[in-house]
Amino acid sequence: MELNRPDDESPPAPSSPLPPGRNIALRLAYDGTPFCGWQVQPNGPTIQAALQRAIQRLTGESLTVYSAGRTDSGVHALGQVANFFSQSPIPPRQFGAALQTHLPTEIQLLESWEVPPRFHATFSARWKRYRYLIHNAPHPLPFLKNRCWWLRRRLDVEAMQAAAEGLLGKHDFRCFETEWPNKTTSVRTIYELQIFRQPLWNPWRPRAIPRGEQLLESATADDSLVCLEIAADGFLYNMVRSITGTLVNVGRGRWSAADVARILTAQDRSQAGATAPAEGLYLVQVEYDHDWPGTTPELSRERRSS
Repeated sequence: MELNRPDDESPPAPSSPLPPGRNIALRLAYDGTPFCGWQVQPNGPTIQAALQRAIQRLTGESLTVYSAGRTDSGVHALGQVANFFSQSPIPPRQFGAALQTHLPTEIQLLESWEVPPRFHATFSARWKRYRYLIHNAPHPLPFLKNRCWWLRRRLDVEAMQAAAEGLLGKHDFRCFETEWPNKTTSVRTIYELQIFRQPLWNPWRPRAIPRGEQLLESATADDSLVCLEIAADGFLYNMVRSITGTLVNVGRGRWSAADVARILTAQDRSQAGATAPAEGLYLVQVEYDHDWPGTTPELSRERRSS
């Protein structure tokens, strides 16, 4: 999702003049269902277009909003980070609330703040975290539509985790890349890859909501959500969804950990699993160096408490 960027997503060159105004950062969440992804497209609504339109309505400025990751059509975000340059006198911390009035309800601005001029949401990022959700149950729930991938047959999560261990570290991940060759490199470093089960949210279950000790018993009895958590220094196009599709084949008993290791070594996309549906994928977190004020969760908490 970070490769093959359009020219308007390139950061200013070190020697080139920066755009006028202050550099404003945003942290936002969105439901990706009604959008054709992040990047402006001629054939449908996008998150980037909605933000740029909101800024123009608020300030009169026509500008480009940069993002930490260009999510695809139908992919969601819990902690996307974006930035733009503005000459508006609106205080940075009030920018988010002011913009929100011009945005659709599917996009929510969680906070806004000023960052140094050289900060770029895409290229200043150190690593990103994605989450993929699978509803692993006999019947789908309508309330989870477009929020996760429904699979009826119970997955062997332990086998999936064992196979995932072989993907940790620095590798050439072209076998999980939809568009290869890319402009730079397919080498990435995966810092964390975990697959585990979680209970379904109790208000969605067709029975009385448990409380007290019953709540603990309920959590162990219902484990129908399978979560895949992955953190890396960068991701190739469709990399997380391709890894998910591959590990699901392990969970179904079709492949083993040795098969996944073979696929990684072969560096051939056709040997890996299918690309998992977009609706189960969430951009969860983007981590930056502490040199960029306010971009880490710790500094963000300090800012809110001050």
